[in-house]
Amino acid sequence: MQPKYSLQAGVHRRTEAAILEGTKALIARSGITGLSMIEIADYSEVSRATLYNHFRDKDAVLAALVSSEVARLAELAITAGTPADALESLSISISTDPALAAMRIHDAELLVAAMTNTASEHYITIAQIIYGATKSKSGTGIAMRWLLGQVMQPISAEQSRDQAAHLATDTLF
Repeated sequence: MQPKYSLQAGVHRRTEAAILEGTKALIARSGITGLSMIEIADYSEVSRATLYNHFRDKDAVLAALVSSEVARLAELAITAGTPADALESLSISISTDPALAAMRIHDAELLVAAMTNTASEHYITIAQIIYGATKSKSGTGIAMRWLLGQVMQPISAEQSRDQAAHLATDTLF
């Protein structure tokens, strides 16, 4: 028999995941600016009370979503294999993300501010992940700028593959 609290922890994680997935889907539809906690609750199919039990406000939901997305990108890079594979996986994920696409249209200034905050824990985490894959300080800086450029100007999967291979073999490592 499983302890009562382990079951509650599982429900808590699933509820939080549903909230974050719903929030990302809403952002992909119309950006962040007009997003409300009521919309998040309704779209995520949780009560408002449940939403507020998990997050104090929209900023807290967005912070958790960003952390979740950074963790997802980290997992992509870590499991990719070669540095070129890691860069390609990150590039494709960034270039095809529907929430980023909507933010480019609706929240460009907010997106640029977030992407250029080199002191943020998320920026540093991604840089550390890239460094872990590349083992190159200068290569990490170049790869970060390449990936950040794709947040605002996405590229195709073919371009991702070609450019990642070029960066990994000719420039960085």
